[in-house]
Amino acid sequence: MEIIISNTNDVPIYEQIKEQIKIKIINNELKEGDLLPSIRSLAKDLRCSVITTKNAYEELEQEGFVKTIPSKGIYVAKINKDIAKEEQLNKIESLLDKGVTIAKINNISKKDLIKMLNILYEED
Repeated sequence: MEIIISNTNDVPIYEQIKEQIKIKIINNELKEGDLLPSIRSLAKDLRCSVITTKNAYEELEQEGFVKTIPSKGIYVAKINKDIAKEEQLNKIESLLDKGVTIAKINNISKKDLIKMLNILYEED
C-alpha cells in the first residue's frame, strides 16, 4: 500500500496516513475485508513511529473505516461510500471557502482563482 508522507506539510503524519487510507477506501483501491498492514509493519515502511500509525488506525476505526479483529489484524470495514464521499466534499468546500475569502480580501478575481484551481488540478 503506497502512502506518501510529507514532512513539510503542516498536517500531522498520523492524519496524512489516515486521510490517504480513507481516500483509498472511498475510491475502492482498498475494498471491504482487505487486510491492512500491521501497525508495526506500516510504521517500518513509512519510517515513522509505531504510535503514529497506531493513532491513524485508531481514528480510522472510530470513524468506521476499519475494524480490528484481535489476533488477526486490521481490516477494511463495510462503509457507506456516499456518506464517506460527502464528508470529503464537505472538507473540500470548507477549504475552498477559506481560499475564496482570502482571494476577495486581496482583490483576486474569480477568473484568476479559477485559473489557479485549473493549474493545481492538472498537477500530479
